[in-house]
Amino acid sequence: MTSIFKKIKEALASSTNKIASGIDNIFYKKKLDNNTIVELEELLISNDISYTVATEITNELRKQKFDQEVSSDEIKKALSQIITNILEKNLKIFLLDENSLNVILMCGVNGNGKTTTIGKLSKFFINQGKKVGIAACDTFRAAAVEQLEKWAIRSGAVFYKGIINQDPASVAFSAVQEAQKDSIDVLFIDTAGRLQNYKNLMDELKKIVKVIRKADSDALKYSLLVIDATTGQNAYSQVEEFKNIADINGLIITKLDGSSKAGAVIAIVQKYQLPIYFIGVGEKEDDLKEFDPIRFSRNLVGLDLKS
Repeated sequence: MTSIFKKIKEALASSTNKIASGIDNIFYKKKLDNNTIVELEELLISNDISYTVATEITNELRKQKFDQEVSSDEIKKALSQIITNILEKNLKIFLLDENSLNVILMCGVNGNGKTTTIGKLSKFFINQGKKVGIAACDTFRAAAVEQLEKWAIRSGAVFYKGIINQDPASVAFSAVQEAQKDSIDVLFIDTAGRLQNYKNLMDELKKIVKVIRKADSDALKYSLLVIDATTGQNAYSQVEEFKNIADINGLIITKLDGSSKAGAVIAIVQKYQLPIYFIGVGEKEDDLKEFDPIRFSRNLVGLDLKS
């Protein structure tokens, strides 16, 4: 069976191959001088690492190894450590309250893999012995409710839903009350992702947050944003808008298996000072892993974890 760690490495392969081969070409028997630094910066930017972050990385590299003869492996190791340091500044452990209901609000643009991620996370926590519930609060899309219910059945989660076109906040309120009666440990609240209708979405999410806190003032533990890695730097606007709407306090990155834009993840973490809690690297239930900045950084630049 292919391990999840191998899948993560394979998922980052598109970005990794470009960055790693680029580094090999730049630093073939060369010094780290102004010319190679410019080449390296251009390589990073071309792989969806923002100009600001690419400059920060190369400036740090300049401090460490300027005017030295360096091998490509030395550069990869240094880059990996610098990127790890950036990601670890906002690293947080995903903790649940063991003695009460944990409500997790799930946000994201339609198509980012939010429904699939809820299903995977449900299975993840059920495997840890938690009793999990899922509330379908995107009530204006019947297909979304049906897909979410299939994931609930598949993962073994308790499913809460209303009727089509019902006020999403009322579904959330009822779900929290029912989850308490059912002794649920973790309740996922699925929400709409219609950014083209920003005002309605903003009002809807604010109302959902308000009623969750009315049902249980301490229950809402996380507001997580699901980001599709293939959108690259276009994800910035999504983070900006949802952070304003729902007070996002964590990220989940999906579809790394189809992305050559993984470099954008670094800049998003740095700019918005948000932790990445989980990454998705496929469609199966187990294709989800807690985020490891060291593993991510080393895979991104093409380093073996043992090197």
